[in-house]
Amino acid sequence: MKKYQIVGIGNAIVDVLTQSDDTFLEMMDIEKGIMTLVERERAELLYASMKERTQAPGGSVANTIAGAGKLGLRAAFIGRVRDDALGRFYAQEMEVGGTDFVNAPVEGGELPTSRSMIFVSPDGERSMNTYLGISAEVGPEDVDEAIVSDTEILFLEGYLFDKPKGKEAFQRAAKLCQAAGGKAGIAISDPFCVNRHREDFQRLIGELDFVIGNEAEIKALYEDEDLDTALARVAAKNPLVVCTRSGDGVSILQGGTRVDVPVEKVTPVDATGAGDQFAAGFLFGMATGATLATAGRMGCIAAREVIGHMGPRPKADMRALFRREGVLN
Repeated sequence: MKKYQIVGIGNAIVDVLTQSDDTFLEMMDIEKGIMTLVERERAELLYASMKERTQAPGGSVANTIAGAGKLGLRAAFIGRVRDDALGRFYAQEMEVGGTDFVNAPVEGGELPTSRSMIFVSPDGERSMNTYLGISAEVGPEDVDEAIVSDTEILFLEGYLFDKPKGKEAFQRAAKLCQAAGGKAGIAISDPFCVNRHREDFQRLIGELDFVIGNEAEIKALYEDEDLDTALARVAAKNPLVVCTRSGDGVSILQGGTRVDVPVEKVTPVDATGAGDQFAAGFLFGMATGATLATAGRMGCIAAREVIGHMGPRPKADMRALFRREGVLN
């Protein structure tokens, strides 16, 4: 038995959330519903403008790994934080939540710990303004062979593709994991990220065991506007393709088989973390031997729970919720 059932590599970002209306977004020149990268001065201005802040450890794959850990998987996360107040908060909160934070906070004069100011509108849309700081500096030296070789499932965050050393970290980690008998996969993360690195993404997904993305991300991989065509092209390169389609459900392709999982449409309180927790539920199902349909339902249930409250991580007892929904004994 391997030490970890799941290990993630991604941005270690402290999420700072507040509720705001569209008038405030316009006044502060915040683009609604998307993630915008900001510089340090802009980050400090937006942070100062926030009222009734909620602070929590975040980052896309980190949220997924934390969700999987809360479900009971043996979990660890590889990321970079500085040895400052936010960095120590991040590492401690991950550990308290049941996920090993395997790299110690970095001492010295490097960039500050990353943070994302998230403004949540009354309709549940979140406008994310992210200062990447030190988290974007993850490189191959951060990948401990003993950790990634001793995991069943390795999950990579597409956002880290923006720097060459992030790509190098992924390639090193995936090869080590797969050589030791594990499976490695990626969250595509963002269609704009795909557009910047399309050839590298295409090359990497051809070397991995699974890929998870939403409809826009899947279409962006091969610049196909027809979803079925896009899915078929990705599935020709990767053995397990999972595509979330918001209120239209989830499509899963493996070995020539397609499974479509419907979802119950609900009005979100806060859509932050929906895709991340879908991945947590799906990967929990994958790690525990569930069928594709059941794993897809687990993902949808986890996503529905997280959009029912503020914050990107589950608050409910997810195993109990899975039992009530009939997807876990």
